Amino acid sequence: MKLNLFGGKNKEHNYLELTPYRIHKHEEREDGMIDVLVPRFKSDFAKKFFSRAVKGSYIKANLDEFGTATWLLIDGERNVEKIGAELVVKFGDKVEPVYERLTRFLTDLHRYNFISFIELKKG
Repeated sequence: MKLNLFGGKNKEHNYLELTPYRIHKHEEREDGMIDVLVPRFKSDFAKKFFSRAVKGSYIKANLDEFGTATWLLIDGERNVEKIGAELVVKFGDKVEPVYERLTRFLTDLHRYNFISFIELKKG
């Protein structure tokens, strides 16, 4: 599955060979699902100025069962192909078509700066 990834500024990559890593921290909810903790403000000025007016310094992005399992498999060591294979073992036919769903989900996570890919840092 070759594609010119993320707006043409990078070389073509085989998506299945890319290795995702997390940018943000997460916490586990009582139901076992994951919330990704996205900082509300990036600059120190904004943090100081708005922190009193806004409740909490993080926005929580709630993940479902598939998203939680995927997030926990993103470790900076497994590539997309290995993550997909592990999802098939865990969910079986329920996750099919696994690579279409997985690449779409990872692309969304990357677009919102929740994850990046090791190979993209190398240029």
